[in-house]
Amino acid sequence: MSGMASTAATRPDRASLTGSGRSPTPPGFRLRRIALVAAALALLPALISYAKTMTEPSNSTLGIRSVEWLRDHGGAGLVSQVESIYYSLTAPAKGGPALRALPSVGFGSATAAQRAQARAARQAQAETYAPPRVHAILHPALPGEGVWHPTRAGLGASAPVLVTTLRNQPEYPRVVTGLAWINASRTSLVLYPGRQEPSVELPRGPMEVPHSSRAGLLATFNSGFKLSDSGGGFVLGGHTYARMQNGEATLVGYFDGRVDVSDWHYGPIAPHSVLFARQNLPLILNHGRLNPELNDGPQWGATLGNAILVWRSAIGVDAHGNLIYAAGNDQTVSSIARVLQRAGAVRAMELDINSFWVSFITYGAQGAHAARNLLPEMNRSSLRYLEPDDRDFFAVFER
Repeated sequence: MSGMASTAATRPDRASLTGSGRSPTPPGFRLRRIALVAAALALLPALISYAKTMTEPSNSTLGIRSVEWLRDHGGAGLVSQVESIYYSLTAPAKGGPALRALPSVGFGSATAAQRAQARAARQAQAETYAPPRVHAILHPALPGEGVWHPTRAGLGASAPVLVTTLRNQPEYPRVVTGLAWINASRTSLVLYPGRQEPSVELPRGPMEVPHSSRAGLLATFNSGFKLSDSGGGFVLGGHTYARMQNGEATLVGYFDGRVDVSDWHYGPIAPHSVLFARQNLPLILNHGRLNPELNDGPQWGATLGNAILVWRSAIGVDAHGNLIYAAGNDQTVSSIARVLQRAGAVRAMELDINSFWVSFITYGAQGAHAARNLLPEMNRSSLRYLEPDDRDFFAVFER
């Protein structure tokens, strides 16, 4: 017994070694814990920013808003790389069977009363210019290919907005581009700001086509890149809200009703004659000729460059001062420029890209009724601009 007592008396007590009864904390564990706390504190502002952005009013999907947030907060390079890989993997295969029919656009038939109305309209507007058929690129041409159709029944060639489709890439015989021709002398073009774009301080207005203006609404279409990506200017109501850049392609409207697509050279502040102006990158077409730098990828936006096959849109002006809009999936900058050139544009600029942002919508009846996308595979609803939208856009009205 005495031996056992002596052993117990000389054995160190575990609590006496630690002083508190707990095992000593390894120095590495303490450093890791400090690092985790520091990382959480560093991420907290980003998490708050993300949560705030996701809870703000928007008509974009959660996924789109998340990508846009990441792009705006230092992740543009990562987003661009992922997008490039995705579009490369989903690009159409070259060759293959050709289409047998084109998607239906506009109104191809009319009642007897509507035909009589069209004849009267043509007689009353005998001097009105109508665009010629766009010559097919792939042969034989499909029925209706390159033939302009009215967006409202019975107006025929005298309609102020005409639409058609064209296969514009021989190496991809199933790829279709939509075209819209807008008679500038019989329409008025209006630029509307969106909820988030342009990202400058300005009166936002309704951010949709106002109900009071919908009686004469003929069409709506998307604007250009975000100003933070394009570096261009923005003018609304005669006031310059984002400084204009010389040498940038500009869709411009004047107080006298004229519209144009031009190479801006008026300096950072718009002249008093300018009602609105929206810039986006350099011209892709000038004097009827393609920009020789169309193959220089970074010049056409850091997101996807020039050669990635993706939804693209563009707008040009013909020799008569009328506008021509083009859009389609699996397009490069060069292919969208060439189709506008073939349709008669003498100057043209790229607008927005990616399926979620490209929209051209026509309204087949007064009051913004019978809304219809230019191409059936366009991603967004044909009611897109009849509710507040995140991006700025254009609306075409009867004059």
